[in-house]
Amino acid sequence: MTKYNVAIVGVRGAVGQEMLQILKERNFPVDQLRLFSTSLDVDEKEIDGLLYEKLTEENALEKFKGVQIGLFSPGAAVSKIFAPLAVQQGCVVIDNTSQFRMDKDVPLVIPEVNPEDIKKHKGIIANPNCSTIQMIVALKPLYDFSRIKRIVVSTYQSVSGAGGAAIKELENQEKGDLTVNAFPYQIFRNMIPQIDVPQPNLYTKEEMKMVQETQKILHDEKIGVSATCVRVPVLRAHSESVNIETALKITREEALELLSQAPGVTVIDDLNNNKYPCPLDATGKDDTYVGRIREDESITNGLNLWIVSDNLRKGAALNAIQIAEKLIED
Repeated sequence: MTKYNVAIVGVRGAVGQEMLQILKERNFPVDQLRLFSTSLDVDEKEIDGLLYEKLTEENALEKFKGVQIGLFSPGAAVSKIFAPLAVQQGCVVIDNTSQFRMDKDVPLVIPEVNPEDIKKHKGIIANPNCSTIQMIVALKPLYDFSRIKRIVVSTYQSVSGAGGAAIKELENQEKGDLTVNAFPYQIFRNMIPQIDVPQPNLYTKEEMKMVQETQKILHDEKIGVSATCVRVPVLRAHSESVNIETALKITREEALELLSQAPGVTVIDDLNNNKYPCPLDATGKDDTYVGRIREDESITNGLNLWIVSDNLRKGAALNAIQIAEKLIED
């Protein structure tokens, strides 16, 4: 088996840690693994017995010599600087930040949905937003059956989507320390209907990511998407209430059959016996879980779905590594 030199940039973050774990779990063919952080307080330190190094603009070209695949999750501003430098050295960058997602020359990829777009890369492949990934994984088999005209989605996003400091803040608040830093309000016993910064249309940046990324991934600029993104006091795994309007009618039974056969999807749907996916079901799992599938009685061709997935795995680290697996297949 051919092996590859792989780098993780942003290894100290929640997604970087998940990438490190998933590479081991999936036996990715790693020859040399290099771990990088751009933090000011880093020189050379160990994580899980592995050495990680400080990455700077001055040393980046040297550090990326011989690296073939770069898994990036250091923040958009950092990727903007270092991804092009890695590409200069022949590295293919799979970037988990928002920096390159809407760049027309950068494919935005979910392997179960549009793997063919990987071949269009010019050195950088973008990983979509976590909320977009789980929604489109579930909707793609329905879209292939009948084009989706409109999506209305409300998300219930875990604190881990905001990073390690946000996880710690919820844990501290659960213990009685109600100090607020990571969010504009206390998150414990609360919900915050704002994720990311406001846009001129009064949607948030997170909400507009779901609109724009959905259109790009599905290659369908006409698909309507309206999103409301909410932060909830759950440690891990995002949930979404999704309503779709399709060109042709899809019955509940047809949707169940399509979704039960879809790659990366697990259906848990038996309302009479209290069976539907919850965040704890998805935590630490690779699949996207779908339940509460029902026909929308207010319109002719409508469906409602409840979609749950681990935002650190399929919503971030796993999707990036699946892209890398497809990349080396080709």
